[in-house]
Amino acid sequence: MKFSLGFLSLCLLLSCSKNAIQKMSPTNKSSLTYLALGDSYTIGEAVPQKESFPYQVSSMLNEQGLKFAAPKIIAKTGWTTDELQAAIKAEKITETYDIVTLLIGVNNQYRGNSQAEYRVQFAALLQTAIGFAGGNKKHVFVISIPDWGVTPFGKGSGRNTATIAQEIDTFNAICKEETLAKGVSYIDITPGSRNAATDASLVASDGLHPSGKMYSEWAVKVSNAVVAVFK
Repeated sequence: MKFSLGFLSLCLLLSCSKNAIQKMSPTNKSSLTYLALGDSYTIGEAVPQKESFPYQVSSMLNEQGLKFAAPKIIAKTGWTTDELQAAIKAEKITETYDIVTLLIGVNNQYRGNSQAEYRVQFAALLQTAIGFAGGNKKHVFVISIPDWGVTPFGKGSGRNTATIAQEIDTFNAICKEETLAKGVSYIDITPGSRNAATDASLVASDGLHPSGKMYSEWAVKVSNAVVAVFK
């Protein structure tokens, strides 16, 4: 069979274009990867693992056609910003991830740590998160600190709930400012967390942490932000 040079050139062009499209498509990978950094809110203290927000995010993204593997989580109940950074260094991670979430700061506030210190340490963590995303800022998603003062634990803690709310807002203002300055997405779940003051279904059995229902609300916001970037 004989083909004209023009026909062969066209076939080659179409083939190259198709390959380029496949390489750019995130779903071309066997599975996408997700790294979740944080504290008890990230591991899902007091709820089954599948109800934690990172696992719900992964599930929602899979339903949207993005093939995500189970998330890798570096988080522990009680961690502050410096403790999270130390744990990350101890992990000695060398790979990068398709998306990274960061939620940290409630324990800085709970312990009465310096807000100036939080700013410096959070900014460093954010830069670390960007590095884990291969330098792609659009693939990093920062989640605001929820207000634990509205929970049964918070109300019975002996602390002034209005003061807790004010301090949470101040830490979040720092978090948001540093996040937006780096060109990273900031997802504000704090107003919704305060609905736990009148809706017991949003609180886990320990009376402090979010229930799977509240985590689902967070996961919807995060997954929507991720889909907007990938599609």
